[in-house]
Order: sequence, then C-alpha cells, then structure tokens
Amino acid sequence: MTATIARGAMQPPRRQLLLAAAAALCGGPAFAQAPAAGAFPDKPIRVVVTFPPGGSADAVVRMLVPRLNERLGQPVVVDNRPGAGGNVGLTLVAKAPGDGYTLGVGAAGALAANASLYAQMPFDPLKDFKPVGMLAAIPFVIVGHPSVAARTQRELIALAKSQPGGLSIGHGGNGTAMHLSAALFAQMAEVRLVEVPYRGSGPAALDALAGQVPVAVVDLPSALQQIKAGKLVAFAVTSPARLPMLPEVPTVAEAGLPGYDSTGWFGVVAPAATPAPVVARLNAEINAALGDEQIKAAMRNLGVEPAPGSSEAFDAYIRAETRKWAQVIRTANIKLE
Repeated sequence: MTATIARGAMQPPRRQLLLAAAAALCGGPAFAQAPAAGAFPDKPIRVVVTFPPGGSADAVVRMLVPRLNERLGQPVVVDNRPGAGGNVGLTLVAKAPGDGYTLGVGAAGALAANASLYAQMPFDPLKDFKPVGMLAAIPFVIVGHPSVAARTQRELIALAKSQPGGLSIGHGGNGTAMHLSAALFAQMAEVRLVEVPYRGSGPAALDALAGQVPVAVVDLPSALQQIKAGKLVAFAVTSPARLPMLPEVPTVAEAGLPGYDSTGWFGVVAPAATPAPVVARLNAEINAALGDEQIKAAMRNLGVEPAPGSSEAFDAYIRAETRKWAQVIRTANIKLE
C-alpha cells in the first residue's frame, strides 16, 4: 500500500517544562582559561539544532552548553534551524567549513531515514558529515484507550488481524521516528493499520486519552502519568530493554515480536572535512558533559536517556539505522512530498 503523505511539522511537546529544565542547568556563563594561540577552540562554536526551541533535543543541548563552555574555554552558541525534517539545519552544517566551529544536532530522521523518505536530498548524510557523538536515546511506548478490546500486545495484534485496516494508530508526525516505529510494528506483526499523523507526540497521546484514536505510538513523557493512572493501556515499549519508569511493561520484542527495536535518538555531527583531532576533542568533552550526574538526572526526567560513546560507534550506528529504515520505508512505500 502506498502512503504518499505531506510533511508533518512537529510542535515541541511540553515546551515550558523543557525550557525550564534546561534553564535550571544554565547558570551564568563560566569559561575556563582561554586556549593557547592556534589551539582548538580559539573562538565561539555554533551548534545548529534542527528543532525549534522547547523540544527535548533543544533542551538537552542547552543543558550541556554551560559544561561545554567551561571545558572548551569558549562560548557554545545554540542556533535553532528547524524545517524539512531536519534538512534545513543540516544543510547549513554540510556547507560550513570543516574546522569544528559549526556543528549540527540531528536526529534519526535527517541522519538516517530522510534519504529514503525524500526523492531529493540537499546533502548526503553518510558522506557530508563526520559523526561526533550521540547525545540521547528516546524510547517510545505503544498505548491504547481502555475501550480497546486488548490488554496485551498479543491481544492487540490479534485484534488488528481480526479487522484488517479497521484499527487506527496515531503517531507524532509523518516521517518521524514514531511514524517509522508504527510502520515497523505493522510489518513485523503482519497487520494492516490506518496511520494517523499528529503534530507531535503530545497531541497523539491526548487523542488516545480521549478515545479519538484507539492506539498510538508516543514518547514516554506524553503518556507516563496517564499510564500510571490507568487512563491509558501500555502494550509495550519500543526500546530493546524495559524502562525504569515502567518496569512492568514489556518490550515489543519480548511481547511477541523478537528483534523489534525502534528508539528515537539525536546526536552531534560536523562537516565532513573536520580534522580527526578536533572531532576527538569535541567527542571527549560532550561525553564528559553527558556524564555529569545532574545532567543525567535532568535528561531522564524529560524521558530521554544519555547516550555517550565514541564517534566511531556513532558512525556505525547511523549506517545501521540508515539500512534498517530504508528497508522499512521501501516495504511500506512511504513517500514525503
């Protein structure tokens, strides 16, 4: 079945909460001693965030900024450039000088899936960037209204098979990781679902809560309170491991679909020509900031998991995600206009 869909713009969920959390960690500027002449960095670093202010990626970056300012000895300036599923901001990064002074924060869409979703791309995600490091992983949860005649994932799949094309599933927007999570679920479960895109995870969760859509794939903060209150049924989490905040909810894989793994993520990339020593320095300082206990706690309160690691590991992960989502997108015949 062909799904030709217009590009959905995600509205940043929980805007005030996210901005407040970031602000709480961003005190007055504090800088280490300036580096020696010729050392990196010797001027401000611009970080192009491919999401609007107030979203989880933006909040995490702003949490890290004060620590990076201190460790790098230069100001790190956030430049929000949302649009086209992340393509707008990353195009600026791809065309910037490869000197380490312009970085980009992109997610699974722009760095792994968009190459298969769009007929034309303004950059090649695998050739035009040098991965610096992952920042965070974002697990999702499959939820349903209590009126749905299922309480487990196996029952949900059986229900969907009993009425092909009769069960709707909401998600956070066309081309988003939540959309692809729903498509992968349908493919592996061998069911036909009617996909309903929303402008973000929050609206999808609200419509599931109201019974306007029976099932939805949403991020954890959008649904956790309602799940705990029994107002939403949690069928499974999309991550490879159970979540500390919902230890009783199984993963999709252990609930009947072995091998399923769909986790949202975002990380830092630099222009392809950026020297390896500069990438190594940036990676080390980002990982150090992610290891700060206050930052880790604040990130987890937002429903995202810190994901430090090497630039090589991030590069391998992007390539694996690109292959995985290309297959899912081809099978579902998803196209973005």
